[in-house]
Amino acid sequence: MSRRLPRGPRLPAWTATLTWKAAVFITVMCCALAALLGALVHVSVTDQTVGQARDHALTRLGEATDAFQAGDDLGPGAGVDPPGLPVRLRELAVAGERGTMVGARDSRPTMWAAGPATGGRAIAVQVDYAQGARTIDGLDRAILGSSVLAIGATLLVGAFAVTRVTRRLHQTARVARRISAGDLDARVNDPRTREPSRRQDEVAAVSGALDTMASSLQGKLQSEQRFTADVAHELRTPLTGLHAAAELLEPGRPTELVRDRVAALRTLTEDLLEISRLDAKSEHVDLDDHHLAPLAERAVRGSGVDAELVLVRDVCVVTDRRRLERVLGNLIANAAKHGRPPIVVTVDGPAVSVRDHGEGYPDYLVEHGPQRFRTEGTTKGHGLGLTIALGQTAVLGARLSFANAADGGAVATLTLPYEESAGAGARDADGAV
Repeated sequence: MSRRLPRGPRLPAWTATLTWKAAVFITVMCCALAALLGALVHVSVTDQTVGQARDHALTRLGEATDAFQAGDDLGPGAGVDPPGLPVRLRELAVAGERGTMVGARDSRPTMWAAGPATGGRAIAVQVDYAQGARTIDGLDRAILGSSVLAIGATLLVGAFAVTRVTRRLHQTARVARRISAGDLDARVNDPRTREPSRRQDEVAAVSGALDTMASSLQGKLQSEQRFTADVAHELRTPLTGLHAAAELLEPGRPTELVRDRVAALRTLTEDLLEISRLDAKSEHVDLDDHHLAPLAERAVRGSGVDAELVLVRDVCVVTDRRRLERVLGNLIANAAKHGRPPIVVTVDGPAVSVRDHGEGYPDYLVEHGPQRFRTEGTTKGHGLGLTIALGQTAVLGARLSFANAADGGAVATLTLPYEESAGAGARDADGAV
């Protein structure tokens, strides 16, 4: 059995942004480039400075060696086995080789040059290397300062350029979310897409494609909405005639079947008309203050379903009474048709839940919400009732969620907009009504 390794600490959300990633990339690349150029310049100048000091020291060593062989004074800074001569350089000179080494003398940088002398000794000269060391130190500071300035300037310019791109991407993402939420009039309208002769970058291409997609989608949906509304309107007249004709039939089982099917068709037609109005966003709410418990009680009575009403806490909400009762009626009717009793309607503050004890909602409905006329396997589907309830909920500015209870049964929860205030009345009750 495999064990899942513990995950490391999560990074802050802002580290996932393109701006932050671009800034890190630019900084790393600038630092790497500055380090490479600085190293090359440092090595080149150091080699040149050290080479000049070495040549000067070897020249002095040659002069001191000639003076030593002639028995003359070796001159300043030269001597045989002078104090402070590096041990490794002395060993090299005693072995018969000439060499140089940078060391220190009285805490000052010194270039030593040494060569063999008689009697297993070494003749050496020292040249002041402080100026060369200061030159290299100054160069290193200049490289570091210029690198910091270059990195800072590059980072600012890069961040400005990336921010302009990400701002346009954020705008495109906001419009895409608005379209997903149902606002088909939303458009990016990137200035670069308005002029065909103007060159477009990748962001403008994405923005233009999104606007084109939204326009095409809006046209198709509007065409479908018009078709649905036209069909529903055309069906109303013959259905009205059928209903009148069915009422004239003599009583009997065939008459009951005809009347039942005509009533079902009339209900379906009215539902289609209501959905077309909801899709067209032509509905207007009539808001007023209402206590939620009496509205729920009226919805239960009006549904004709044997449902239990449980009052936990009643509040006064600002809503459209007719639309709210329509939503609750559809939820109760759906629970009675597709679930099993007992059906419980619970009022708890601004939330009203409708629960049955059947098999629960299909997975697709819980995850994606109701879909018109969709069926799942051999089930009958959920028709238009839940779709209308969801549309009316959006008109009310409320929220409707669907879930399955842990111990079985479907649970639909309607949450109305509500703000606690001193003037809002609330009533608590225990038990069932």
